[in-house]
Amino acid sequence: MKVQAEVADEATRDTRVWTVPNALSIVRLLGLPLFLWLVLGPHADGWALGVLMVSGITDYLDGYLARRLDQASRLGQILDPVADRLYILAVVIGLALRDIVPWWFAIILPLRDVLLWGLVPVLRTRGYSALPVHFLGKAATFNLLYAFPLLLLGDGSGSAATLAKVFGWAFAGWGISLYWWAGILYAYQVYKLVKTTERRVVAHG
Repeated sequence: MKVQAEVADEATRDTRVWTVPNALSIVRLLGLPLFLWLVLGPHADGWALGVLMVSGITDYLDGYLARRLDQASRLGQILDPVADRLYILAVVIGLALRDIVPWWFAIILPLRDVLLWGLVPVLRTRGYSALPVHFLGKAATFNLLYAFPLLLLGDGSGSAATLAKVFGWAFAGWGISLYWWAGILYAYQVYKLVKTTERRVVAHG
């Protein structure tokens, strides 16, 4: 009976949708078009900076509350990394269109995700839909969460803007390096999985 109850609890956790962590991830996603409009439309950098700060706080809180409140779910495991990647994509495009960052910066980050998405069909042949989030990937996102607001603040004149720009590019450099390092480790995990796991045959009815 105890085993059945544990299985039932796990199944319930997997199917939960309306949880606090999932709501925070959705808030982060809704903030992306708002950020782009603020940066590219009225150039309201102060408000855009506020959106970035809220995004960074919710990125930390959704994982923390999922553990604290025991509200981990399969949807949350998908929403969190998807929100992170879309956040990075939207922000670098917005900053590139404002000429705050060069276009190579806006291309090199999502390029890693494009290459990793190409590995998803390979994972599915082994019965997996995705690999677990790696610590290095979260560390990279952490650095980028600091880099983006600082780079936005650095788009101005004066010593404060210059200092923000210097620190922004320092965080961006670490973020890019860790982001690609994590991508290489993901690719290596897929390689090992292919080598050690039998191909899954999908029956067609």
